[in-house]
Amino acid sequence: RPGEEPVTKREFIAYAARIAPVIAPYLAGRALNMNRYPGGAGAAGFWHKQLPDHAPDWIPRWHNPEASADKTTTYLVVDEPAALVWAANFGALEWHAWTAPTDSQRQPSYALIDIDPGPATSWAQVLVLARLHRTALAHLGVRGQPKLTGRRGIQIWVPIARGPGFDETRAWAEQLSRAIGAVVPDLVSWKWDVRERAGLARLDYTQNVHNKTLVAPYSPRAAAGAPVSAPIEWDELDDPDLRPDVITIRSIGDRLIERGDVFRTVLAADQTLPPIT
Repeated sequence: RPGEEPVTKREFIAYAARIAPVIAPYLAGRALNMNRYPGGAGAAGFWHKQLPDHAPDWIPRWHNPEASADKTTTYLVVDEPAALVWAANFGALEWHAWTAPTDSQRQPSYALIDIDPGPATSWAQVLVLARLHRTALAHLGVRGQPKLTGRRGIQIWVPIARGPGFDETRAWAEQLSRAIGAVVPDLVSWKWDVRERAGLARLDYTQNVHNKTLVAPYSPRAAAGAPVSAPIEWDELDDPDLRPDVITIRSIGDRLIERGDVFRTVLAADQTLPPIT
């Protein structure tokens, strides 16, 4: 970023070591999809899901009993902080954990709301969509927590008690999203193909599906300055200084000291999704 020294690999690995105890509850017991950038964030990256054969024996892992031989069979599971440091050293700049645990991979822990801006979507419009979700969830009496994607969007994770499958969470999120989209139809497109959306935002309820991952809270993003997918509090949507990539691996530590982990509310899996009327 302008006026800042580039983030080094040493700094990135040090961040992984420091944040590991904070992020551990969101990664433990879940398969991890690694977004690797061995050449650094300025080079092309790629998805790496299969735990490599050269991974040390002590690395926690999960063998997917449902996987066919031509699919990913063995995943990294960050059940201890050192495993995250290993992944960081392996070039995984972004950490994307499954939204269902390995012991019940067809039953998600969250209903997911992904506000995905289009090229024509301003940050102010993203905030309008997020505030509408804030109002709708409050009306329904449902607890959810927002976080910045570290790119341009905002995600909202709604914790649920174990039971519903992805079909149910996806249907619920779609119903909520379409109700909100009807309020501001000029901001939202329901087209699947991004080229057909006329630059508009998508409320992407399709993220609620088996083996689909959203970037984990506190994961860095492979972009200049190493922005973080940072959890925020609802009232911060009204902060004029809020930006989607404003919180980085260099600033998140002070934020945690000041506010604590505001995303911890999603770890209480005690909600049943109410009907949307």
